[in-house]
Amino acid sequence: MGSSPTLSPGFAAAFLARADPAGAMTFADFMELALYHPQLGYYRQPRKRVGYGQGTDFYTASTSGAVFGELVASACVSLLGGEAQANEHVFVEIGAEPGGGVLAGVAHPFVSTRTVRVGESLEISGRCVVFSNELFDAQPLRRFVRRGAAWRELGVCLHADILHEFELGEISAPWLPATAEEGYVFDAPHAAVELATGLAAQSWKGLFVAFDYGKSLAELATATPAGTVRAYYQHTQSNELLARPGEQDLTGHVCWDWLTEALNGAGFNETAVESQESFFIRHAGPFLARAMAAEASQLSQRKLSLLQLLHPSHLGQKFQVLHGLRR
Repeated sequence: MGSSPTLSPGFAAAFLARADPAGAMTFADFMELALYHPQLGYYRQPRKRVGYGQGTDFYTASTSGAVFGELVASACVSLLGGEAQANEHVFVEIGAEPGGGVLAGVAHPFVSTRTVRVGESLEISGRCVVFSNELFDAQPLRRFVRRGAAWRELGVCLHADILHEFELGEISAPWLPATAEEGYVFDAPHAAVELATGLAAQSWKGLFVAFDYGKSLAELATATPAGTVRAYYQHTQSNELLARPGEQDLTGHVCWDWLTEALNGAGFNETAVESQESFFIRHAGPFLARAMAAEASQLSQRKLSLLQLLHPSHLGQKFQVLHGLRR
């Protein structure tokens, strides 16, 4: 199991305040603390995390600039059935980074836009497009390791000001894989499902669109023997999950099967998971045709951004899109 360098006094105190009497907690509770503690959490820090500049840790589709928002708007209008329908909907972005949103500076037909930051109320009503970009992969995950014929949950403890990962007791649950090789790690993204279920349970109608990276349940159960949780710090990926809590990003793959079930159970229809490339080509085709024709004779930054968003070797296949409609 892994361990961390010596902790800051502030995070050590926050950890012990939430830990059990033995100074331990589940990995999911540690991830919640490291990412969302009101003062010390990574996503609560007043700094720039996304982009290519100094001090940033990762980039997303939104780093491509306004063209990503234009593609999103075009695809959402198409899925709603046209501009007349879009005129009746508020575009709500969940989990937007401070300082802007995906439609900032983008012409669109929606009646208005609203951004919901981390820690703000998630109350939604009326006719809406509920949009997120890399929100669900940043929700805490429970970690399990296969030992013999059983699964054991992974936890984190604090000893001599150093965090250590260790194995908690055996656990049995119907959603854990029935079989797995010795040492197989299964990262269960239950908090992402709880978030989707809570959003879908509210009394709003319209379109749900989530850009993220994830896998099917079968893939999580058989194709990721080291689990999917990774750390990102200054554009470097690592397995040092306990290092620099509050200063590095922690993220893991969502389970598309579980998220789709959450939407279907709340009355969404036409739910589908598509690669980012397929989503934009299928639902924003006319916009793409015009944009590529306008940039055909030059290698502009706008054209490069379009290629980055669509090309399979860049973001086109790395990210997927879950969408569903509730009329």
